[in-house]
Amino acid sequence: MMTEKSGADILVEALCDLGVEVVFGYPGGAVLPIYDAMFRSKRIRHILVRHEQAATHAAEGYARSTGKPGVVLVTSGPGATNAVTGITDALLDSIPMVVITGQVPTALIGTDAFQEADTVGITRHCSKHNYLVKDPARLGEVVHEAFHIATSGRPGPVVIDIPKDVQVATARYQKPGPIRHKTYRPQVKADQSQIEQLVDMLAAAERPVFYTGGGIINSGPAASQLLRELARITGAPVTSTLMGLGAFPASDPQWLGMLGMHGTYEANMAMNQADLIVALGSRFDDRVTGRLDAFSPNSRKVHVDIDRSSVNKNVRVNLAIIADVGHALEDAVRIWKARQHPKPDTAEWQRRIAEWRAVGCLSFPEAGDAIMPQRAIRALYDATKARQPIITTEVGQHQMWAAQHFGFEKPNKWLTSGGLGTMGYGLPAAIGAQLGNPGALVIDIAGEASIQMNIQELATATQYRLPVKIFILNNEYMGMVRQWQELTYESRYAESYSDSLPDFVKLGEAYGWKGILIEHRDELEDGIAAMLDHDGPVIVDCRVAKLANCFPMIPSGAAHTDMILQANEVSGTMDDEAKALV
Repeated sequence: MMTEKSGADILVEALCDLGVEVVFGYPGGAVLPIYDAMFRSKRIRHILVRHEQAATHAAEGYARSTGKPGVVLVTSGPGATNAVTGITDALLDSIPMVVITGQVPTALIGTDAFQEADTVGITRHCSKHNYLVKDPARLGEVVHEAFHIATSGRPGPVVIDIPKDVQVATARYQKPGPIRHKTYRPQVKADQSQIEQLVDMLAAAERPVFYTGGGIINSGPAASQLLRELARITGAPVTSTLMGLGAFPASDPQWLGMLGMHGTYEANMAMNQADLIVALGSRFDDRVTGRLDAFSPNSRKVHVDIDRSSVNKNVRVNLAIIADVGHALEDAVRIWKARQHPKPDTAEWQRRIAEWRAVGCLSFPEAGDAIMPQRAIRALYDATKARQPIITTEVGQHQMWAAQHFGFEKPNKWLTSGGLGTMGYGLPAAIGAQLGNPGALVIDIAGEASIQMNIQELATATQYRLPVKIFILNNEYMGMVRQWQELTYESRYAESYSDSLPDFVKLGEAYGWKGILIEHRDELEDGIAAMLDHDGPVIVDCRVAKLANCFPMIPSGAAHTDMILQANEVSGTMDDEAKALV
């Protein structure tokens, strides 16, 4: 006969049954029964962050780098509301995460009790699904279902709100069998006739492009391998969103680089001039498409995505394939080979792409003894590429420079906040990635403004002896804000200068980190080497040129053909030679 257990004990046992090894959290009155149950169980490692937002970003970093769902535990009221930013971030970037929040006792719900907030109401539109559990007998089933929803279909965050009295009350728990939700049943396998259509379209195309996104990475390592195989046999070039970097190796000659607002000239021009775009696990967001009425006007479009609601939402497509992108790629490769299609003749298409590459859109001027931020990123890449580090970022110019100049050969090595653009993401995400990958080199590429959003997490890395590295590109500005003010607001730099900055070296040392200052170009290589040689956490303050801008760039609401190139930063227009290649 099964014995009854407290709701808190049921929760912990369910988490263990689901294979949870790490929980990121911060205790408070409404979750003390759960913390006591975890303390007694000793089966789950708890990571004490210094702010609940950091708990969610750390869980995102853990999930994105391992493929396992991240788990968060926070208290009611401010604990839950502090987690909302990370929940929204995970929703937009399709990160599997389960957030467990405490709640006031059920009898007090709706009375404005101490630390009460309507967590279910608050998170309804920023989570994939949420629950308020009022019966301890349902708790085990809800936890298992929450993990199923978070990890299946298009991944995302699920919130479980548990009143304190439910944590204390007792019930029986039995591990449920496979979850089959009554209504939530994502379509994993594609309609085979549609895959055959896709193969026929690829075989007939003269100017094809694979437009890939984070869905490739979410589908697992096999999907990345299948993408490489399909690109090889079809000869089609590959570009990617910010979230898809690493799904296709940056060293491959078919790689066009990232596309979109700060994408490469060759990627954006190829998208504009293609006759077939095959979107794989990407969602045609505004940062990619630019002006919609000018987006790839002469192409047929295929969209492969597991999220039915993403299809035909922004861009109308000719063929919609609802499926897990990994399964669709597997079927496409199989059918292509079964039909013994010859590799299409794309010589003319490759010639045009080579001309666009020759523009050298990622080139940049040097600044004498000063360090150009692009140079700093390239130096960091050169020093670490043999180790294939996990790179996290904050949000801003440094994020885009890292995406442009740091080459990724494998998936799950690039962790950044794409859809929400959350400053403060990088450091806690690096902590989560380091915990999930203890032997990996994990580096947060940061800006001096963004790093201060969650800089208290230096203490978390110190407490758990995590050898995280932070590489700050310090230009003393909120650089992306300043760049937009320069280009759009006649250089009226309203509140974009980073005043009263801390001494990051001394601040790092105060938290038990090693601090390194790099001020001149000839110090760059030695400073990076010193960072890598230290076996503990390191914070590097790399002083870079203050007014450098991130190019190429498509102004907001403009078309791909309206790119601003580095060589024409002053005039702000594309030169005649570049236009001739369009």
